[in-house]
Amino acid sequence: MFDNLTQRLGSVVKNLRGQGRLTETNIQDALREVRIALLEADVALPVVRALIDQIKIRALGQEVIGSLTPGQALVGVVHKELTALMGGAIAPLSFASQPPAVFLMAGLQGAGKTTTTGKLVRVIRNMGRKKILVVSADVYRPAAIAQLKMVAGQAEAEFFPSEVGQQPVAIALAALDYAKKHFFDVLIVDTAGRLAIDTVMMTEIQAIHAAVKPVETLFVVDAMQGQDAVNTAKAFNEALPLTGVILTKLDGDTRGGAALSVRHITGKPIKLVGVGEKLSGIEPFHPERMASRILGMGDVLSLIEEAQKGVDEAAARRTVEKLKSGKSFNLEDFKEQMQQMKKLGGLGNLVDKLPGAAKLGAGDIAQGEQQMRRIEGIINSMTPQERRKPEILKASRKRRIAAGAGLQVQDVNRLLAQFEQMQKMMKSMGKGGGMTKMMRSMAGKMPGLR
Repeated sequence: MFDNLTQRLGSVVKNLRGQGRLTETNIQDALREVRIALLEADVALPVVRALIDQIKIRALGQEVIGSLTPGQALVGVVHKELTALMGGAIAPLSFASQPPAVFLMAGLQGAGKTTTTGKLVRVIRNMGRKKILVVSADVYRPAAIAQLKMVAGQAEAEFFPSEVGQQPVAIALAALDYAKKHFFDVLIVDTAGRLAIDTVMMTEIQAIHAAVKPVETLFVVDAMQGQDAVNTAKAFNEALPLTGVILTKLDGDTRGGAALSVRHITGKPIKLVGVGEKLSGIEPFHPERMASRILGMGDVLSLIEEAQKGVDEAAARRTVEKLKSGKSFNLEDFKEQMQQMKKLGGLGNLVDKLPGAAKLGAGDIAQGEQQMRRIEGIINSMTPQERRKPEILKASRKRRIAAGAGLQVQDVNRLLAQFEQMQKMMKSMGKGGGMTKMMRSMAGKMPGLR
């Protein structure tokens, strides 16, 4: 999402490399480029002005350390100010009430409220709250209630039934009464959205809010809406006592200005961000980590956290034990590693969180994803014996495998050559002390990223 902004900011830093120190003149030139980059990223004008003013004050003040290069000094200042702009620190969900803690979901139609409700169930369950009830107060959108019922089933939450024709406030109160009587930890109320803000919508959600007194009133906004997202957030914030924002579709191919603007405009923290269509595609919003990603510094901490949640520890342990015992790394293991990467959101998600990701364009990542799909297709066209013993693959077998995968024999040969290199790396890793050597030799060998 922030590729263009990252590249523009990177060029600003590069232009400062030849300067001896930060001066008012070169800061003015650099900030002009930063301003253009932010406006192109669809950041709201008042936010751009406030950010530029703060960067200028800090860059010319005592906070710039003399031993740094001007580029490094400016990056440090911009990182601090971006972090402050987006809230400074993580804002956790609140459960400070007598159970059930009521969460009210607000937002326009199409922002992803219903799917986000299912994702929120996963987040809350991971925090130790096991009994979660969800209810739809959307009696206007066709199939809205059925959609939430399906999402609730996938997220393993209990669904409270409602029907078209019922009053939304009555639905919410009935669900709250049921939650109290059956000792639920959390009740999530999914409200109706509209294609645009209107008086009827705001009056209705204000009535629901007054009836159920939520501990969290979360505004769900589509990050791909740009300036419209900021204007909508402002309108909801004036109508409701919002406690936080959930940004959806942050993995989308858009300019990302909403992520930088919404906190400043509403004064309310961004608590969670949606980063994929699956129910697992949601993560806490860390302002400092997001600032690092925007500046091309990566977000390794989030990557590690995702790995801890998404990787099959038993499978990983089996691979390690296999290597330690001296057994060969085969194509079954290779396929399993790719499936583990898919669980982490695919190549695009991994690269986005690695330092220097701005050097890779969307085309490079798409090429890498396509190559991985080809590899998986080739391996799936093999017999179990061929996967375990790739050395038996001769010309006739290769032709059959290529035909099965809809590719050429050259593609099969290319995979086997890449696999042979990886096999050697895995073998050196299994000998102990080979991890550093393996990581060095892997540079440039990721399919599609050479």
